[in-house]
Amino acid sequence: MTPNSNERTRREFLKTAAAASSATVLASAASPILGAKKSGKSPTIKPADAIPKRVLGKTGMKVSVLSFGGGSQFLKNKDGAWEPLLQRAVDLGINYFDTHQNYKTEERFGEILPKYRKKIYIVTKFDPRDEDGMMKSFEGSLKRLKVDYVDALLLHNLGKEDDLKAFAKGAWKRMQKLKSEGTARFIGFSSMRSAAASRNFIEQLNPDIALVAMNATRYAGFAKLTLKPAVKNNVGVIAMKTVRGLIGQKGATPKKLLQYVLDQKGVASAVVGHYGMKVLEENVKLVKEIIQSRKMSPAAKKRLETACAPLAGPHALPWARADYLDDGISYA
Repeated sequence: MTPNSNERTRREFLKTAAAASSATVLASAASPILGAKKSGKSPTIKPADAIPKRVLGKTGMKVSVLSFGGGSQFLKNKDGAWEPLLQRAVDLGINYFDTHQNYKTEERFGEILPKYRKKIYIVTKFDPRDEDGMMKSFEGSLKRLKVDYVDALLLHNLGKEDDLKAFAKGAWKRMQKLKSEGTARFIGFSSMRSAAASRNFIEQLNPDIALVAMNATRYAGFAKLTLKPAVKNNVGVIAMKTVRGLIGQKGATPKKLLQYVLDQKGVASAVVGHYGMKVLEENVKLVKEIIQSRKMSPAAKKRLETACAPLAGPHALPWARADYLDDGISYA
């Protein structure tokens, strides 16, 4: 089939992005990371000490049980601090890195991650529901990330108002084409608004990946409504919003909150945004302990749910507010 002019334009764009990516990777490899020690080296992590990995559903990707979120918490790290933090995440064995153009961190990922392309997964998201808008967003993301493909491309923030029929005929159809071409290896969606819409997306469109809000408050019923169909369809599940706004509640320690979601059948990883090296190091330590320990008992799980239940809503969870901006400032 002869490609049309739009396809030729997009392919030419991808070739240009790939060339720019290669040049940037070479330059970054020759330059020291801001804020790093003079040696320019991070401590070597032995394989035995690496973060455990799980298979992300039908993708076959073996992802670290702790993923790196490029949202507001990461954005709060100032210049000179985020560079060694991102580098350290790679050194510690985190291999799934999630971002979105609105987070304003795709450029950060593009400065550090491309040179590790063969050992990590880079994921981004888009907001436009129409095909043309989606493509424009995606092409901008590739340029900022300095890569010629992403490991996963996700529709951002699926809500109950989204028309799946219209989406399936437009943006989703184009996403499937991007997957067949290899510019987006896997496709899916993210949601922190509607568990019912997420369930419908899984059952009707059979995505590769579902990034959904899931925590001990049982907010919006994501675990109840989405995990069963996800497991049935072998959809890889990444849990988000697992700890934010909950730490400090009676019995709600970071370890318990992370274990709560990682114990859920079908959950491959928990994505967390890290503000500061200490938090990153501690979370890596915690997930290693969690995977090596026994699962949380039903009684302990119930106690944690009871303690966190009063927080299940926008009154306590900033990300659940209708006007929430993941900009690292509004709800710091």
